[in-house]
Formats: sequence, structure tokens, C-alpha cells
Amino acid sequence: MMIRVGICSWTEKTLVQSSEFYPKEAKTAEARLRYYASHFDVTEVDSTYYAIPAMQTAARWVERTPEDFVFHIKAYGSLTGHGVDPRSLPRDMQDMVNDKDREGKQVYIRDPSMLRDLADRFKESLQPLVFHRKIGLIVFQYPPWFPYGHRNMDSILEVKRLMEPLAVAIEFRNGTWLTPDKRGSIMKFLKENGLIYVIADEPQFGDFKTIPFLPDVTGDISYFRFHGRNRENWLKKGVETSLRFAYQYSEDELKEFIPSIREADSKTKVTYLMFNNCYRTSATRNGQMIRELLKKTT
Repeated sequence: MMIRVGICSWTEKTLVQSSEFYPKEAKTAEARLRYYASHFDVTEVDSTYYAIPAMQTAARWVERTPEDFVFHIKAYGSLTGHGVDPRSLPRDMQDMVNDKDREGKQVYIRDPSMLRDLADRFKESLQPLVFHRKIGLIVFQYPPWFPYGHRNMDSILEVKRLMEPLAVAIEFRNGTWLTPDKRGSIMKFLKENGLIYVIADEPQFGDFKTIPFLPDVTGDISYFRFHGRNRENWLKKGVETSLRFAYQYSEDELKEFIPSIREADSKTKVTYLMFNNCYRTSATRNGQMIRELLKKTT
């Protein structure tokens, strides 16, 4: 059995600015990653949601981390149906975007050939991680406007195909996927298609705006993603992204997860506990806290 703990962005602005985790001498990107990797053995890269990284960037991640370090990669926004800054697109693709695909300052890529091209470039950028066996899951976090339906299930299968041979994890943000009458068939769908289900904890509103905490596994990896429970900011429009995750779990709250973590870990080869409450040091503190709780309950 193996349980690995990390946070979802070691470069989050408020974390870097807080001076409560990184020492003063960690003034560079290299120093911060090396320091982070001395405390945690896994991370999730959030920046890849906003832009496809340069291959040299992934190569530097490899150089700055221990041999057994794992990088989970959040899928580029266009691949999950999100709008992206058109400037984040590869330069030669920026002029290919139609005016009908532009909404305000964002662009939505709907053309299948462009999506295939983006997927290929995304995978290519991660090759240093693949070559050095530091690649984990490609995390596809779908938007709240992506409800249950056969067409959307087909979309999930398409991105799985586009990402092959990389392993894909699916996180839902619309509660229609996990209603009592559908959750069984959805877990079966994910399992039969080799997709890892992301077990998410997030604020609850008693409707489909968020998903319930539903611990289940669909493969040989279990993946928990802790977003915090900031009800006030979670659905607020125009709020700074980091403020949605401004929440630190108490020790008692984390204790409640231990049985579910142990159960999931008993069914899989590795369990990842990823803290996405990346406001200041909430995630790093909770990551360290849950490791201690797991030691006490062994």
C-alpha cells in the first residue's frame, strides 16, 4: 500500500508571497521547487491549465526533483471545454480562431482538428516527464456547465483517446454525474474505459452546482482532491481565484477522511492526496497534518 501527499500548485502566488513555507533564500523558481520536493514527493501542475508549457520547462522540472518525484498535470483548458486566453494558444494557431469562438477576452476551441493538434502539442511538451518516468495523471477537470449526458460521455472518451498512452483522471464539477441513480453506471463507465475517478471534497449547496464527496475507485490509482469548503467564495463571480480556495481544514475535518482514504488505498496500488486549497500555506499545512494523522492511525 502507498499513500502520497502533495499540493496542487507549488508556485501559487499567495503561497510564494506568504514566506511561511518557503525560506527567504528560496528566491528563484528552481530553489522553490527543490525546497518543495524536499517536503513532498508529488505535486499537481496547475499552470498547464492556462497554457501548454515549453518542453524545456518540463525538462527543468525533471532536473530539480528527486528520481521518484511525480508530477500530475492539469489538462490545458481548451481540452476540457473551458475558455482560454487566445494568447496562450500556440502562435501559429492564434489566427485560426473564428470570431464566433470568441467570448469577451476568452476563446473556446471547438474545431476537432484544432483540439487534436492542441492535444498532440500538449503531450509533446510533457515528454521529459514521460522519459524520466515522473509523469502521473493528466487531470481533466470539467466545468460546472458540463452535465451528465451521452454526448459529454463521448467527449470524455475522445480526450482519453487523444491523451493515449498517458493515464487520464476525470473530475466532475456538475452534480448530475453523481446522483444516486447515476453514480453506479458512471463509475462503471470510467472503470471500463481505464479512466481514474477524482474523489473531490468541496463546498456543498444541496444542488448540482457542486459534486458530493463520493469516495470510489475505478482503477489501480485512487486520487483525492481537497478543494476546501469556502462556501462564501466558491460560486462568487469575479472573485480572485485563490480566494475560492481560502480554507484550511481542521484536524477534526481531516480525521473524517481517514477511513475513506484507508478503504481506497486497500483497493489500489497507490493513493494520492492532493490539496488544492492553495491559499497561502493552507495546502502545505493540511498536507503535513494529514500525513501525521495517517501515521497515528496506522
